[in-house]
Parts: sequence; C-alpha cells; structure tokens
Amino acid sequence: MLLPVMEPEEAVPLSYLSQYGYCPRRAGLLLLDQAWAESADTAEGEAEHARVHTQRIEKRGDFLKLYEYPVFSRRLGLKGLCDCIEARKSESGASLPNLNGCWKLYPIEYKHGAVRNEREYELQLCGQAICLEEQFHLSISEGSLFYLNAHRRLPVPLNRALRRETEDTAAALIRMLKSGKVPEPEPSAKCRKCSLQGICMPKAPRSASAYCSGLAEELAEGEQR
Repeated sequence: MLLPVMEPEEAVPLSYLSQYGYCPRRAGLLLLDQAWAESADTAEGEAEHARVHTQRIEKRGDFLKLYEYPVFSRRLGLKGLCDCIEARKSESGASLPNLNGCWKLYPIEYKHGAVRNEREYELQLCGQAICLEEQFHLSISEGSLFYLNAHRRLPVPLNRALRRETEDTAAALIRMLKSGKVPEPEPSAKCRKCSLQGICMPKAPRSASAYCSGLAEELAEGEQR
C-alpha cells in the first residue's frame, strides 16, 4: 500500500493504532473530538504505566534496556514512545546514538490486566518495530507484549500479515484525520467495556445522537462567550 510521507509535526501518535484496532469510532472521538472519559480500567492502566515510565537507559555489559525511547516513521505518519527496547550487541545490528558498537533491537509494549491475545495491541507493537526499522535501517522479526499484573511476556511474531494490517490501519488513521469525520458506530460486545460509551451512544438513533452533539456544541460555545 502507498502511504503518505509525513513530517513529525503532522504525525499521529502510535497509540492510536491500538485505539483504531479496537474501534475506529473510539479512535475518531479521541483524536478528532478530543473526547475522554475515565474508567477504573483506564485509571489503573495509567497508574501502572506511570510507575514504569521514566526515560532512561539500563546497561549490563552487552545488554541494554532503553525506556520511553522516541520513534518516528515518515512512511507511516506515526510517532511515539516505545515503552522498552531491549538491545543486544551484534555485528548484524545497528548503531545507536551515543552508544558504542552495533545493537539488535527487541521492542516491548507494556499492558495492564490479565494476559490476553488482543490484535490491536499487536498493531501498536508492530508500528513501533516499523518505526525502529526505518530509523536504524535494520530488520526486527519479533517483539513482546508485557502484562504488568501477570509479570509475563507474550511474544509477537512481526510477520507479513501483521505488518500489512499495521500499514492499513495507519493509512486509515491518516484518512480519518484528513477527512475530519468521526466514523459511524458499529455496536458490538466491545462497547460494554469502552469508557467512551456514554459519549459515543452506539445504540442511539443517529438523529438523536446528532441532536445531543449539537446541544453539547452550543453549550460549549456559550461558555466561551
């Protein structure tokens, strides 16, 4: 797929690959309408990420851990931070800024809750790997999801199918951003767990939803006057 070449200031945060993979409308409400609603799950997830997120490098001989490492892809139009990158010295690896030698990279994305197979998380991890490949001109065949509650890794092969789906999702995000239109709801079992259910109103008739949205916009305009 031909993807747009974008500059960093135009890029979409990598985390929206996961949001769009979970639900395109949720991604639209967050990205375009700046909507947010806290839930017990989102609060727990943010607290756990806060405990492990500090930009730093831990070095033990020929093994490194890089935390909150910034990545960017002009081809995908994505930018963000990798929770953790494990790096091992290797002649077939890549040079890293301010570090001697060459290193093979292994991205790890932190998640909270029980270990589970979630395709949207794999999209986010794959997006990080593609960014790293573009930045350092290397190949990454695998990464992992690390579930903080369970203290367990779930290896993720970064195969052709996952890469294609990641690229397609990135392209869909860019199209949505350029159109400025939030996708229509597609009610499913996922809606019950979504913190934006009250804002999204997935089962409300579109006329009722539009009416409520109009009232909210009028109220916001009145408060600004």
